[in-house]
Amino acid sequence: MDIRHMVEEGVLHVALLHDLDVTSRAAASLEFEMLLFTHRPHHVRIQLPTSDPSPASVSVLARARRMCEGLGIPLTVVGPAAPHPPRSPAAA
Repeated sequence: MDIRHMVEEGVLHVALLHDLDVTSRAAASLEFEMLLFTHRPHHVRIQLPTSDPSPASVSVLARARRMCEGLGIPLTVVGPAAPHPPRSPAAA
């Protein structure tokens, strides 16, 4: 699996689990398309795995944008999640 997803209150949250390469691009696009038509969300949010995505990841994002635009579904793209700071032993 190249993506993880969750649906919450009509929003399809999709996260690319890693920066994609040419061999994983088609599978990720197909998986996104299936999620889009299965869940019929009101909004889509895609989280990229890096702040400098590979050309294959950008290609999947462009395809997702075209699909959402064609269906009239707003799309939001966000960067990678900030890492959580380590917990101190006193806080545990």
